[in-house]
Parts: sequence; structure tokens; C-alpha cells
Amino acid sequence: MTEQEVRKYLRQMKEESSERAFKGFFDLTYDRLFRIAYYYLKHEEWAQEVVLDVFLALWKQRDTLASVQNIEDYCFVLTRNASLNYLEKEVRRSDSLSAELTENDASDPSPEECLISEELFARYVKALDRLPERCREVFIRIREEKQSYAQVAEELGISVKTVDAQLQKAVSRLRDMLK
Repeated sequence: MTEQEVRKYLRQMKEESSERAFKGFFDLTYDRLFRIAYYYLKHEEWAQEVVLDVFLALWKQRDTLASVQNIEDYCFVLTRNASLNYLEKEVRRSDSLSAELTENDASDPSPEECLISEELFARYVKALDRLPERCREVFIRIREEKQSYAQVAEELGISVKTVDAQLQKAVSRLRDMLK
């Protein structure tokens, strides 16, 4: 990452709200930030999510980024902190899930619970069918087939940012439909 190129992109992002400059900045820094996140998280998908969240935060802060003295250190700290926060969240979620599973193992589900579970699954399938085709395809590949964002983007011929946007759109719509 050359300081001169980065400064040029940051200036264009601030002055012009240039998405092209942001893409240049993204292309220049993504690999390095991904490696940092992966170092902490040890999961490719988690690292991709964290780095995309970092870039979203950077886009939102584009007006103040040009005044940051050392943008490389700033991005490193932002990525490290986001990775550690993500890891902490995953550990908490994993702990609560294992506690839930332990409770559920203690007793077999009642017929009523089975029926509710089947109804919920049926609602989920119907809601999934109502999603736009691209949203549905991205959601299924990432959440059910466990493909990486990069793999989905390559196979569908779209950008990783588009994959992320489509996944967020799908999750939001599913959540609304299942309420």
C-alpha cells in the first residue's frame, strides 16, 4: 500500500464522494486487511465479513479519513478491533448455543414442539421462495451451502460488495416475512 496512492484515493473520496476512488482504495487495501482479520479469526468467511464491515465504516468516515496521520495504522487498528469484537460475539453465541443444546438434549421434543418446528420451516421455505432470484441464490449459497463471499461473487460474476448487499437484503426481508 503506497502512501501517495492512498492519499489520492482518500482525497477523492472526501471531495467527490467518489465510489471509483473508494473501489481503488478497496482494491489496494483489501488483501492486507483480510490477512489481518484472518490472523485473528482463523475463518475465511468471518474475516471477509469483518473486512467488509471495516470498509463500510471507512466509507461512512470518508470525510475525516484524509486528516488521519497514518492511514495504514488506522486501518490495522480498525480491523484488529473489529476482528476481536467479532470473535467475542461468536464465542458468546457459541456458548449460548451449546447451553441451549444441552437443555434441549435433556428432553425429547414434544409433538407440539415438532409441529411448531415444521410450521416454522414451512414458513421459512415460503419466505425464501418470495425473495428475488439473486437474493435467494446468494442467501442459499452463503448460509446453507457455506460458500465464501469471494466464491459466490466469482461464480455469479458480481462483486463481493454486491454479494454482501444481496445477503443483507435477503436476511432483512426474511426477518420481516417471518415475524
